[in-house]
Amino acid sequence: MSILNDFPHRSPVSPKLTARQQQILELIQNAIASTGAPPTRAEIATELGFRSANAAEEHLQALARKGVIELVSGTSRGIRLRSDTLRSMNESRNREFSLPLQGLNQLALPLVGRVAAGVPILAQEHIEQTYYFESSLFQQQPDYLLKVRGMSMRGAGIMDGDLLAVKQTPEAKNGQIVVARLGDEVTVKRFRRNKQLIELLPENPDFKTIVVAPGEPFELEGLAVGLIRNTMLL
Repeated sequence: MSILNDFPHRSPVSPKLTARQQQILELIQNAIASTGAPPTRAEIATELGFRSANAAEEHLQALARKGVIELVSGTSRGIRLRSDTLRSMNESRNREFSLPLQGLNQLALPLVGRVAAGVPILAQEHIEQTYYFESSLFQQQPDYLLKVRGMSMRGAGIMDGDLLAVKQTPEAKNGQIVVARLGDEVTVKRFRRNKQLIELLPENPDFKTIVVAPGEPFELEGLAVGLIRNTMLL
């Protein structure tokens, strides 16, 4: 059974950023590391005290022109860090490595591949390989990586092929991005619970909300606590 999510361009040198552009870039990285998704323009404006989201958009356009981010049209969270930007940030901060290195406080995170029905998600037969990361990359410590399949969470900046860092937990708050098991399928969606139902919301208008009624098979596997582009591991 496959993991269900329903179905770069490189700059040769590190560009010189203004202090404000560097601040916005770090805000984007921190949002992705802590929530699994980039911020909206409105969130950037609120965080940095801009009068409107248009001011945030102007700075994002400048960062895109300098080649450190990509802007994806049609979504409020369509901001992607480019691979060379990620490499540069990792090299300067010693944040991430694909192999264990001595002297660093590193996490060993298993990459979960295909998931068998009825078998725990971290069962040994599901583990494809292990990646090593400097622990400060994540505000909450994840337990494993899950490879995203499909584009149902595109609006949250989560793309096909991304590696989602997941913290195991049986609980979630409304609005959080979760990994959930529905019978013999596993999906990544935004969580919402009311008195009668659980709703798993996509971030792409091409996909429908999954409604879980009382008594239907449902298990919360964990929360998204970070996002890693596959290009970061090359």
